[in-house]
Amino acid sequence: MQSENPIIADFVRLANSAAGTLAGMTREARDSARERMREAMGGLDFVSREEFDAVKDMAARAREENEKLAERIAALEARVSTATP
Repeated sequence: MQSENPIIADFVRLANSAAGTLAGMTREARDSARERMREAMGGLDFVSREEFDAVKDMAARAREENEKLAERIAALEARVSTATP
């Protein structure tokens, strides 16, 4: 049989209350930090992943085209240098 000690019961209630208060404070602090972060980041211009990937693909194609044109110019220069005496 469990004995009813009012001091222990009060201590348990106090500990439970403190734990609940601490959990509530933690949630409030987390939510507040998220909101401040959203406000700080709101003014910045970020691109979506799709936009980033599209520009990345465009850059890769431009790089390939640049390499082809460089090879073509080198071939034309070689042809011109062998044609002139």
